[in-house]
Amino acid sequence: MRAIRRFTVRTSLPAELADLDELAHNLRWSWHAPTRDLFARIDPALWDEVHGDPVALLGALRPERLAELAADPDVVAAVRAATADLHEYLEAPRWYQRRQASDPSLPAAIGYFSPEFGITAVLPQYSGGLGILAGDHLKSASDLGVPVIGVGLLYGAGYFKQSLTRDGWQQETYPLLDPDGMPLTLVREHDGTPAVVSIALPGDRTLHAHVWTATVGRVPLLLLDSDVPENDEAARKVTDRLYGGGGEHRLQQELLLGVGGVRALRVWSRLTGAPEPEVYHTNEGHAGFLGVERIRELVTGAGLGFDEALEAVRAATVFTTHTPVPAGIDRFEAGLVQQYFGGANAAAGVPVERVLALGAEDYPGGDPTMFNMAVMGLRLGGRANGVSLLHGEVSRGMFNGLWPGFDDVEVPITSVTNGVHAPTWVDRRLSDLAAERLSGEEIAAGVGWLRADAITDEELWGMRRTLRAQLVADARRRVRHSWAQRGASPAELGWVDDVLSPDVLTIGFARRVPTYKRLTLMLRDPERLRALLTHPERPVQLVIAGKSHPADDQGKRLIQQLVRFADDAGVRHRIVFLPNYDIAMAQTLYPGCDVWLNNPLRPLEACGTSGMKAALNGGLNLSILDGWWDEWFDGENGWAIPTADGVEDPDRRDDLEAAALYELIEHQVAPRFYDRDERGLPGRWLEMVRHTLATLGPKVQATRMVADYVERLYAPAAVAGRALAGDSAYAGARELAAWKGRVRSGWQHVRVDHVESGGVREVPQVGDTLHVKAYVALGDLKPEDVEVQVVHGKVSEADELHGFTVDPLALADTYEGGRYGFAGDLVLDASGPFGYSVRVVPRHDGLASVAEVGLVANAG
Repeated sequence: MRAIRRFTVRTSLPAELADLDELAHNLRWSWHAPTRDLFARIDPALWDEVHGDPVALLGALRPERLAELAADPDVVAAVRAATADLHEYLEAPRWYQRRQASDPSLPAAIGYFSPEFGITAVLPQYSGGLGILAGDHLKSASDLGVPVIGVGLLYGAGYFKQSLTRDGWQQETYPLLDPDGMPLTLVREHDGTPAVVSIALPGDRTLHAHVWTATVGRVPLLLLDSDVPENDEAARKVTDRLYGGGGEHRLQQELLLGVGGVRALRVWSRLTGAPEPEVYHTNEGHAGFLGVERIRELVTGAGLGFDEALEAVRAATVFTTHTPVPAGIDRFEAGLVQQYFGGANAAAGVPVERVLALGAEDYPGGDPTMFNMAVMGLRLGGRANGVSLLHGEVSRGMFNGLWPGFDDVEVPITSVTNGVHAPTWVDRRLSDLAAERLSGEEIAAGVGWLRADAITDEELWGMRRTLRAQLVADARRRVRHSWAQRGASPAELGWVDDVLSPDVLTIGFARRVPTYKRLTLMLRDPERLRALLTHPERPVQLVIAGKSHPADDQGKRLIQQLVRFADDAGVRHRIVFLPNYDIAMAQTLYPGCDVWLNNPLRPLEACGTSGMKAALNGGLNLSILDGWWDEWFDGENGWAIPTADGVEDPDRRDDLEAAALYELIEHQVAPRFYDRDERGLPGRWLEMVRHTLATLGPKVQATRMVADYVERLYAPAAVAGRALAGDSAYAGARELAAWKGRVRSGWQHVRVDHVESGGVREVPQVGDTLHVKAYVALGDLKPEDVEVQVVHGKVSEADELHGFTVDPLALADTYEGGRYGFAGDLVLDASGPFGYSVRVVPRHDGLASVAEVGLVANAG
């Protein structure tokens, strides 16, 4: 009989061991090996049985065992030492506090909103890269001391667990999760009752949510849970599962995440005294309604008009886009959104028409009947970024319709390349070896890995084999378990003992399975792949994992195609598909692979951090030049798979790129791995491993990423937000909104009437000075409202400027009727085709970019 409810009965800890509860509920243990060692020491067999879950371990300990441990002075001392170490970590000044001492512009707190967070396998609230990135963001913020507060949802079943049928079709199951059995704490009011966040729904209904906290080192993560008694049956299911529904169900989740998340932050600050965030970071568009809620707060609480509140909110909001494809963006019928923000649900001073305008696709190619969450995120985010240099470029082209009149390069979307949290993803054996042999400075800079006198080639190669052997053992266990689930008897599975080898070149491929990631590109020529896998002298083995979205039958067919190939008796010892890819699997998979394969359809991979995790463990990347690899491949840290850019036929393109992949593996990757010197070592391969650890190691760190966010986005957003808030009277926001309104209403009269130039010779030469004078009409606007700019640089045969530079022209003359002359000089400093133009743009100290207002008057 299936239980309708499950819960965990906790053991009461003896006073001597009471601190174990704090250690178990602070998720620092997930990346702090000494704390995990302490829990493993308590009961090694039980620790393995509960899959390294401290809360489950404590809940499963018998009272007699606890009494034994409490009477053991060594155990008690170890618990106290671990607790003291945790408190030191939580309380001592770190990078951010040291920066604050000299830079008061840094925000007191940052709210970080994400629909999923991948922190540890025991808290399964993630599906893929977006959640893993969010988890690494929180961990690294904790390590740096950055005062982030995470905000997400607590899903009753998390993401699904994946298994396979006998014929290789993906099956999903949704085990119910018990919050009391996870490292979570319910937020309670001062009287002990659960704190509640409530949101009005259409039909005179209300959505209530409790708030749970996961403590991620120094960072609190607030998770909203709708499965509470106060809700009707439908409302209880809003947080039933991650990405489990569509349409209205997804809209309700995003409403709870955005609007409810802001309200949860207010509850948290009220109950704990923590400062309210000065900056709000939206990790993808799912949480975009947080901006609408903050506008409502300012309209109803500070007496601002909608436009004034919008300026205050935008200034202090950061929006990160993670998708390079429109299909990856959440969009809702505008009429559905209207039901949630209009009628009886409308807030005074927040007209539903203004809310709908935030997400309107009112640009060429857009659908006016749809509400676009990423578009709203960009309109509410004063600062926005993609997650790699290439993705920033793609995003500027993708969203350029929001800033008409500006070239893609001026679209205000910058880039902060993702990173990964090294303590989570680097195998402990490797990190311990580095800590033993290298100084902290050498590890941080990466240069220590180039010292063969510190870690010899024999030791490095031996470490790589150890990690490979660990993966082989884990893969065999998982393959056996998967086949048992598929209906095989133990008598049929003797072959599993020979699956993979610790001495064969191992290539890994693991990720979600949308079509653009091309899981089956390696199968374009099955016989070619079979020959690589079974080569008599230079065999290759493949370890593959990944989940397809439950509604994506095309993705499931790709998995089935790959599984059927891997089931063949002739290759199954060299290629495996491991079901139920999660953090626990990844922590063995990345270190154990010699090569990490990534072959998306360029440029559709926003970043792709899995290859970073492999690199931190000494793995080499074999990847299409997409995402992060496009900017950091240097020819010595792996291989770039050539792309067939410009080939329109997708099948032809796949054929060409698959052939290039086979060629690389056969003629470069495998020979280099198997080419051994007189010591029996692949010397050239190890040079690449050392180079990868030395050069990529410092770059791919999430601490670098978070520091970039602090310096380039959080600090400027905090400064801008304070400037508009002033002394909480929001005089700056009022003034900026009024100025924008005046500029927008008067812009129709702004034009460039005439441009004159002179000063260069008949045949211009490098070093000549070009004098430019522009005569412009401003209507009722004043010269201080605008900047007249000369835009100049290389010019194409079609007279298109590219790689241009912008310089301001100075006010030179004032004429009647709102006409002015602006002038300036340019020194010609490069040879070749040169062109220039003149334009007028709005100017105000409160603007984050020249394109912010979306207005420009170009010379005709």
